Amino acid sequence: MDHPATSLRIDIPVHLDELKIVFSIGALAFEGDLPAPLFHLQLITGDIATWRAQSDVIAVFHTNAGHVTLNDIAYNRDRNIATGNPYKALLADLAKRGVRIELCGATAKAHGWINADLLPDIAVNTDAMARTAQLVQQGFVKISE
Repeated sequence: MDHPATSLRIDIPVHLDELKIVFSIGALAFEGDLPAPLFHLQLITGDIATWRAQSDVIAVFHTNAGHVTLNDIAYNRDRNIATGNPYKALLADLAKRGVRIELCGATAKAHGWINADLLPDIAVNTDAMARTAQLVQQGFVKISE
């Protein structure tokens, strides 16, 4: 038996059967060394698996977070480093969990990125604001990161 002083009590348990979520990710705030938006995506995809829920989760990277979608060569060039994209394994894991990952086309154009600069399975949309509006109108809940 857990002692109340040493365990967490969940006062509002949540279980959803269906989720439609769009994460609008324009910057990277960090939880330790992990970008909070990626941590939050891991958290919700874990919940979805636990609940065995139907889901459609889309992460739209834009503005100051667009570089997360770049392959190693483009990432090094854009960030002026030589270590490659440190987020590529995290994005690949999220894609395996069913998250659709998109890059804002306006952000890509502003940086001179082309499709060949992107990690596998990254889709480019017209722009993040139009895409987010479209998804909200289709019933997605918007989470701003």
